[in-house]
Amino acid sequence: MDNMTTVAPAERYFEDYRVGMVNEFGGVTVTEDEILAFATRYDPQAMHVDPVAAAQGPFGGLIASGWHTIGLMMQLFAEHYLSKVATLPSPGIDELRWARPVRPGDTLRVRVTVSEARRSRSKPDRGIVRSLVEVLNQHGEVVMSLRGMTMLRTRPKG
Repeated sequence: MDNMTTVAPAERYFEDYRVGMVNEFGGVTVTEDEILAFATRYDPQAMHVDPVAAAQGPFGGLIASGWHTIGLMMQLFAEHYLSKVATLPSPGIDELRWARPVRPGDTLRVRVTVSEARRSRSKPDRGIVRSLVEVLNQHGEVVMSLRGMTMLRTRPKG
């Protein structure tokens, strides 16, 4: 079995997400202005909002908030991976990890590997897909990972 799907995200249903399927997409470049704006509003720690203090800190410079990185991941995930016809509200995520700092000028992309696809026993019109979601920088290094759950409708009969 191949590890890709030929079905575009706009047309995918539960049945199109197969165990072992890998999708890689993105690139979004993180700017210093975006890091400062996000962190000033949502995560005002010196390493995210003060370039001078950040230069003296443990990362040797300004870094993006992990929550900012999640937001960038979600933008790419929604645009390039989630079904436009079958996605239902997510039950959540597990094992969120920030592995490396994201710095101004980094270009991020996302790799999603399906680890489980199970039809619901109680609601047979849907299934749950569990995936490893990794955010990679321009060097191919994982900067963030999580295990996500996506609830999807099954393909309509007929």
